[in-house]
Amino acid sequence: MEIASPSASLKTAVLKLGSQSAFARLCGVSQTAVWKWLQSAKRLPAEHVLKVERATGISKHLLRPDIYPETEEVIAEAAAVDCNRSAVFQKTASL
Repeated sequence: MEIASPSASLKTAVLKLGSQSAFARLCGVSQTAVWKWLQSAKRLPAEHVLKVERATGISKHLLRPDIYPETEEVIAEAAAVDCNRSAVFQKTASL
């Protein structure tokens, strides 16, 4: 299982919302601020992590692993979900 970097996770979150402007509105900042976060590979400021997670479904553990480290339980849950998805995909593919 490959873990995305915080920078890649931030880019994915912006894409999920459709634009830097939409992301900026969610965070209550300017589009320029979002652009700077993306261009300088800065991490998403801590005060925005939880609302971005709620809006995009991208885990706080991926957005800011320094603040929200994954525990062994979370890693085990992710592996179980991944296995279940693979099983469902294989079953669907055989239909």
